Amino acid sequence: MEMPIFPLNNVVLFPGMMLPLHIFEMRYREMIGRCLEEKISFGVTLIEEGQEVGGSARPSLIGTAARIVRSERLEDGQMNITTVGTQRFRILELHHDHSYLTARVTQHPITNGATRQAAELGDRVRPQVLEYVDLLSKASKTKLQLDRLPEDPLTLAFLVAISLQISAKDKQRLLEAPGVPDILALESRLLARESRLMQFMIDTSEAVRAMNGGPTGYVFPN
Repeated sequence: MEMPIFPLNNVVLFPGMMLPLHIFEMRYREMIGRCLEEKISFGVTLIEEGQEVGGSARPSLIGTAARIVRSERLEDGQMNITTVGTQRFRILELHHDHSYLTARVTQHPITNGATRQAAELGDRVRPQVLEYVDLLSKASKTKLQLDRLPEDPLTLAFLVAISLQISAKDKQRLLEAPGVPDILALESRLLARESRLMQFMIDTSEAVRAMNGGPTGYVFPN
């Protein structure tokens, strides 16, 4: 199957995730125009090398199809669109026949979502998520509330992947994990790491403020 490809810097799209985009480059106006006219999805991939604007970018081989759910064409031809991630795909071959990138892709479904291992890992991750949100709330001095976490391991895995405040590289690792148990196991390690970092920030915040409380507001090494 051929699919238009939209490589993005620092953005990893997951199934079920909403992604608003402002389309201003001519090649992507053409691409989105085609998607709207033919009622097809396009693929969102993280850029591995190159630039998002102008020139060419080498995309990651695993991405997520984006379905356009809302579009607004502006007077100057630019567009605002809202998309939702639908399913994972793998790039088999890149094509450069259009002004924008296209690829021959195959579906790359998530496996083992209903296994005992997935359920057990989901039970491990849920309390970690609650701890993470509590620490994030304290670190940001905002009231973050999480009412309920999904019971379904697949839904939980993608919710955590979307919500984690981590690098795009780490998010891509989650997207590329072959099955639900693999995603949840990696999320468990990432949650533990991020929670330790935030706890350290919280524990040392008073000392940092005291060090910066002098007449200059700067900390000098000597």
